[in-house]
Amino acid sequence: MPPTRPAGLDSTSFRAYWAGEATALAGSSLHAVALPVLAVLELGATPGQVSLLTAAATTPAFVLALPAGVLGDRYAKKPLMVATDLAAAAVVSAVPLCWAAGELSMPVLYVVALLLGALTVLHQAAAIAIVPELVTRDQLPAAHSRISAANAVADTAGIYGGTLLIGLAGAARVLWLDCLSYLISACLAARIRPARPSQPANDQPVRMLTAIRAGLSYVLRDPIQRPLLLMTTAHAFADYIVITYYAYTLLTELDAGSIGMGAVMGVAGAGGLVGALAWPRLAARYGPGPLVMTGILSHSACTIPLLLAEPGPVWLTVLATAGFVKTAGAVAAGSTQRALRQLLCPPHLQSRAQQTSVWLVAGIRPLAALTAGAIAAAFGVKEALLAGTVLYLIPVALLWASPVRHLTAMPSAPAGPAIHPPPTPTKERHVR
Repeated sequence: MPPTRPAGLDSTSFRAYWAGEATALAGSSLHAVALPVLAVLELGATPGQVSLLTAAATTPAFVLALPAGVLGDRYAKKPLMVATDLAAAAVVSAVPLCWAAGELSMPVLYVVALLLGALTVLHQAAAIAIVPELVTRDQLPAAHSRISAANAVADTAGIYGGTLLIGLAGAARVLWLDCLSYLISACLAARIRPARPSQPANDQPVRMLTAIRAGLSYVLRDPIQRPLLLMTTAHAFADYIVITYYAYTLLTELDAGSIGMGAVMGVAGAGGLVGALAWPRLAARYGPGPLVMTGILSHSACTIPLLLAEPGPVWLTVLATAGFVKTAGAVAAGSTQRALRQLLCPPHLQSRAQQTSVWLVAGIRPLAALTAGAIAAAFGVKEALLAGTVLYLIPVALLWASPVRHLTAMPSAPAGPAIHPPPTPTKERHVR
């Protein structure tokens, strides 16, 4: 084994990690404003084309998530992070180059979305699973809090800055900043030195399908990981029905324009910062189970104003406020369940366990986007938003019926090497 290096929240490696990830997210957040503006306002995209663009961005995750998890567990994670950042910078540059040449079209956006989706899932397989290698076990909740907080600030800065720059320079030119952010992220990732580099075990299965099966089996048999997985999958399906036409509704039905849309989404992003900073204390006081329940429920309820909104600054303010609460709840719930999973998971399965969730969650998003398109084509965009809002009740019900809601403390015992440890019979699981 190589010598260990200093681990902790104040180590150079951890600071380089979250700074690089936040920088890439700040650049990528420009997509949230720039791509809808390019598709809808410059290329005149129809609701069906908007649905296809969303599906193109998420389809690669279903194909690559599980193999990416095996790669993340078998090989060093840092080189995967650097390589995917560099490739993403090259892919994003295609949009402003095609625009400058007068060749930008919806097919170009579809291809870019597909490639970025593939690179994103490969990057996340390494980037999320590397966190336990950078900090000590007892610092893992605090580490995820700092990462989520940095991402929330970066997301908000990217949206607001992107909105301003799009108004000044145009949507296509602004994407050059996205390229730059990926390059900076790659440089910072290269500085990471994990304190406990992952070492593939000698008895690791050689065959890809066998390794995938081991990760799936662990997650689906675990009494805590399984309901969390089902909850996030059901929530993703409902959420992407809403997300598919969220920006479209702001730009068309509510006549918000790129500035109004950016303002609403920016305030919502600020809610993520509050959720990221508050969740460790809330989880310690009320328990991780009730916090996940409350976060998902608040996220679901705050979609209702979008169904009632009308053009005008008053409704935009209401939507921004609802978005703030919605994002705070989502980030608090998401950060809590991610920390829970990493505390419960054996080290040699970290990436595969994470990518099992990515496979189901991101893999179901194209189906959700296509479902949204079918409902919109048959009944209308508002009816599609209504369907997504109603479906938000399913993940709430799944959590209520699971042992997750009884978790009153974060796990404190070391995660064992066994793939299928026996479940704790009590409702409160401090676990393993």
